Amino acid sequence: MPSPMACPSDPVELPPELAAWNQRTRLLAARDTRSLSGATIAIGKGIEGGLRPTPEMRYAQRPEKPGGSVSFGGLYTFDVAEAGSYRVALGSAAWIDVIKAGKKAGDGTAMTSTAHGHGPDCSGIRKMVDFTLEPGTYLLQVSANADDRLPLLVARLP
Repeated sequence: MPSPMACPSDPVELPPELAAWNQRTRLLAARDTRSLSGATIAIGKGIEGGLRPTPEMRYAQRPEKPGGSVSFGGLYTFDVAEAGSYRVALGSAAWIDVIKAGKKAGDGTAMTSTAHGHGPDCSGIRKMVDFTLEPGTYLLQVSANADDRLPLLVARLP
């Protein structure tokens, strides 16, 4: 069995769109769509997301992988000003859904991912999911996370 990769003590250099990964600020997730006002992610700014126990969550749309009673989840919003490809980088294997906001809570459109991958070695980015997005407001649903913390970044790709 191969031994795990030894990572340097200094953070690895990341591509420009992921550079904010190592300068995260704390942001508590909302438990439902009525409490989203304080859970807005700025594009290109990393967060240390605080998640909630799954039994407390009221998702806008049922996640494909909602998680069990001992997992964690949360809701965040983000605004897209310019059409293009956007990447959601996560520090775990949590499940995410990106939903284009509708006129009423729960009637948005779930976006289809265009690519999946792993982050650069030794970066702490475990999972990356890409989406093609038009201008508008989006809901990011996080589910099935094993911990109540989740490093997270939404970035526009070049």
